[in-house]
Amino acid sequence: MKLTELFLEELEAEAPATRRVLERVPDGRTEWKPHPKSMPIGYLATLVATLPSWVTMTIQQDELDLNPIGKPKPTPATMATSRELVQAFDQAVAGAREALEGTTDEHLRTSWRLLVAGNVVMEQPRYVVIRDSALNHLAHHRGQLTVYLRLNDVAVPSVYGPTADENRF
Repeated sequence: MKLTELFLEELEAEAPATRRVLERVPDGRTEWKPHPKSMPIGYLATLVATLPSWVTMTIQQDELDLNPIGKPKPTPATMATSRELVQAFDQAVAGAREALEGTTDEHLRTSWRLLVAGNVVMEQPRYVVIRDSALNHLAHHRGQLTVYLRLNDVAVPSVYGPTADENRF
């Protein structure tokens, strides 16, 4: 199986569960967080909604600088409603799908770099970045978001199996 096919399968398998979680994010609570050291739910939900765009970026760009010298840091605007989150997620998944369909395994084996203020902090093959920094990272933060939902008394949807609130099987 080609890497592009594998990643497309993974994206299609994970997208419905992620969408269900984003649909449940409570509107108007963007600044809520479970602990002073935690990120606000609005930031976390925006991160989950936009993480598939990392697939697109990793394919289409050779690098990303998280703190470019003399330029503003790239930060997505926090979305205030679950509807905005789902729309952003659907758009990010569509872009990732298109990027994967338009690339080759040979390109996915080429190097990609993450920089901070011009300094290389990570350099890996694109397929590793897609696997670790996009898809696995998405699953991690989606799980974190389900805990935030529980702490807000929001019914947690099934992701890989039943929850105390939902049994989709």
